[in-house]
Amino acid sequence: MSSSVVLLNATVFTGDEVLEGVAVWIEEGTIRAISHPDQLPAHLTTHDLAGAWLVPGLVDFQLYGGSTAYLTRDLSVEALTNIYLTHLREGTTTIVPTLFSTTRDRILRAMEVVEEYWEQELPGVAGLHVEGPFINPIKRGAHSEAMVRPPSEEELRELIQKGQRVVKVITIAPECFDDHLLELLRSSGWAIAAGHTHATYAELNHFFDKGFSLATHLYNAMRPLESREPGAVGTIFDRTDVHTSIIVDGYHCDYAAVRIAKKLLGERLFLISDATFTRYEGSRLEFEGFNITYDGQRFLNDEGKLAGSAITLLDAVRNCIRHVGIEPAEAIRMATAYPARQLKMDDHIGYIRPGYRANLLALTADIQVQDVWVGGMRQALR
Repeated sequence: MSSSVVLLNATVFTGDEVLEGVAVWIEEGTIRAISHPDQLPAHLTTHDLAGAWLVPGLVDFQLYGGSTAYLTRDLSVEALTNIYLTHLREGTTTIVPTLFSTTRDRILRAMEVVEEYWEQELPGVAGLHVEGPFINPIKRGAHSEAMVRPPSEEELRELIQKGQRVVKVITIAPECFDDHLLELLRSSGWAIAAGHTHATYAELNHFFDKGFSLATHLYNAMRPLESREPGAVGTIFDRTDVHTSIIVDGYHCDYAAVRIAKKLLGERLFLISDATFTRYEGSRLEFEGFNITYDGQRFLNDEGKLAGSAITLLDAVRNCIRHVGIEPAEAIRMATAYPARQLKMDDHIGYIRPGYRANLLALTADIQVQDVWVGGMRQALR
């Protein structure tokens, strides 16, 4: 496809509004204009979307693997490529590949792999999400017990020094950190998320009162809301400044629980796939004490605990629409504008606006992928 193309005959959801009868002009990888087709130069190449719904490309804040690759184990550019292309086929154009709790050396190597990926000018990887190892063992979930450890100033300083540019997000249990270590983490400039935490209402408010405002996969691997102790869930519900991801695969949260959270949190709730793998081609993974089996729907460890999901972000969007009752445009925002905002990337992705990167997804009426564009280039998906 040429570097300039006009997309015609679509209902365009910009992230702000739904537009009918407009065309989207892409030039040199960015969105040049959104206007009536008659107002655009007549000589431009056009592409007819045949009535599709055109939306921003999806942004996945947390995922671990593709169809065959698992980042924490494989640690290679080839693995990142498999992860990206697997999710791209389902409309995810930006990913934040995520590490499970692992050794310091593997975390440092993952940082190098992302740098190598960028050096090859490969698309779609925004940076790294380091989930653990500084989490509460009581709420480690499927994380390997042998890999979970307390934070040390020496290790944190090395990770910050070597991962300054690469890491976008780190998930920690705040109760495992003193104020000095929290201030050290703040200096990184990364998004600091509370997760895998057994913190009390008081402990989490102490953390959030310091200006941190993010939590990882609401309900899962965190202290629940109880009458005498609101816990992490209650604290997130009670605050007005905390944003949180959620896994909507039908297993991690009951759909009614998602609906309740959406009513309380509004646009502070956003979607992640949390995909260990998706469209998985195997049945068993054993690595560093993270031993899981795939039953065709779920990943479970040998203790019977959920170990990530098997969905894509578009699956989560579909579930929000079909089972939670969220209006389609809002479900799309939960997978585009809201995660882009948390990544501080909403000035160039997450919306269809002039000057934004032309990462676009064309959906059929039944929410299936019709076409995907990355940087203005139509992708070969099959």
